[in-house]
Amino acid sequence: MADFTAAPIKPTVTIAALETLDIRVGTIERVEEIPRSDKLMKLTVNFGDHSRTILAGIKKERENPYEIEGRQALFVVNLEPRKMAGEISEGMLFDIGYADRVTPVLLVPERAVPNGTRAG
Repeated sequence: MADFTAAPIKPTVTIAALETLDIRVGTIERVEEIPRSDKLMKLTVNFGDHSRTILAGIKKERENPYEIEGRQALFVVNLEPRKMAGEISEGMLFDIGYADRVTPVLLVPERAVPNGTRAG
């Protein structure tokens, strides 16, 4: 990690802009292959009062993408549903590293919290 150079900071945003994102904790209950995709995996995520399907580009990022089953992580839950590889994604896994070409890791709470707990 000694040769890592951080990217420049993005332009300033208002608190109001940040508050439009709904980021919540969910437990990844199931990870499944998407046959038509080389990179996407289908996650079934429990948010307490409901579950959602969220597609994540983790197939090639991890030696074993199934290792995240049962783990809590942060997700953006108020994105428009998006069709990818014939499947609908109802949110986005909020992970660390991909944009910087660092092997991604989950953004996780320090200790277990109720599913559906909001970040911020």
